[in-house]
Amino acid sequence: MNWKLFIARRIYKNNDGNKEVSKPAVRIAMAGISIGLAVMIVSVAVVIGFKNQVRDKVVGLASEVIVTSLDDAQLYMTAPIQASDSLMEALQQKPDISHVQRYSVKPGMIMTDDSFQGMVVKGVGQEYDFSYIREHITEGEIPEFTDTAATNKVLISRSMADKLKLKTGDRIYTYYVDDNVRARRLTVAAIYQTNFSAFDDYFLLTDIYTVNRLNKWEADQVSGIEIDVDDYSRIDAVNDDIRTGLFEASDKYGQSYFSRTIVEANPQIFAWLDLLDLNVWVILILMTGVAGFTMISGLLIIILERTNMIGVLKAMGADNNSIRKIFLSFSVFLIGRGMLWGNVIGLSLCLIQYFFEPIKLDPSVYYVSSVPIELNFLIYILLNVFTLVVSVLMLVGPSYLISRIHPARSIRYE
Repeated sequence: MNWKLFIARRIYKNNDGNKEVSKPAVRIAMAGISIGLAVMIVSVAVVIGFKNQVRDKVVGLASEVIVTSLDDAQLYMTAPIQASDSLMEALQQKPDISHVQRYSVKPGMIMTDDSFQGMVVKGVGQEYDFSYIREHITEGEIPEFTDTAATNKVLISRSMADKLKLKTGDRIYTYYVDDNVRARRLTVAAIYQTNFSAFDDYFLLTDIYTVNRLNKWEADQVSGIEIDVDDYSRIDAVNDDIRTGLFEASDKYGQSYFSRTIVEANPQIFAWLDLLDLNVWVILILMTGVAGFTMISGLLIIILERTNMIGVLKAMGADNNSIRKIFLSFSVFLIGRGMLWGNVIGLSLCLIQYFFEPIKLDPSVYYVSSVPIELNFLIYILLNVFTLVVSVLMLVGPSYLISRIHPARSIRYE
């Protein structure tokens, strides 16, 4: 049996009560490890959950890749492109693409007897994927939208409905300004709530036929084409493939095509999400530093209290490296115990928030109604390995104090 590990275990299990100074130091060191690891687990789970939920909202409402006109003018005042059957079929057949859908937009205004609201009406065809919107419908049902007939029905957001005091079945008057003012009367078919203010505060959903008529476009013209990608990590490669295929291509109306990813279309949102990664790294470094330095102080106190034992071991022929390994092994036992409690505390907090959501957020600011949690098994394992390795490495330097202890003087030390 490894005698160094045996002695380390005996020191760890020693509960004779004679070492009154080291006991509080050991407990503080383990508490530092526990709290540090718990904070790291919760921080990473919250940031990953928040980033994924916000990303899913943006992608669910606009898809991963968007094809529009190269001459895209003002915000929501788009130049049309031709979405021919051959183009749609060619895009659908590309690898890594799961779905292709058309859309057209037109800015305007809603007016009621008491209020008015600027908005953008988004027209969609029969192929539009409503799976994400359907999960967030709070009232009413989604009608069947086509590109051949006007339904005169719209989906509006909960925030817009509350502001204008609307409910399903109500008729609203919408106005659009071109060379003159044009009006359309629409019926509220359903109300949705995604808690994504950039979409909820402005967009109405209706059929693409109505929007194309408002824009005075041909039946095969649209504002853009939304493309769903099988694997989010592949969006840049898919976009490059589409962009290469459409390079210098023009439709029969003379418009050039241009493709971009959802990240390029919403740089401010994704740049904000990327900043969260920096916050996580700061937390990881600070918590690891706190845990490591508490372990260093605890180890130094233990070494000083065991000076007599160190002198006896040296007198019996043990070298400095062997004694250092004893105390480093002992430290690993303490770190392991602290990490066990850190995992219990961190995972418990995450599971409580995941299932019961006691901590709420303002969705108008954070896009989510409660603190999101997502546990990634691989990252969870890496956090534990990272904490263990860094904590042990931080103890290597202080353990060299053992080489300064003299056997003759230390044996007389009490």
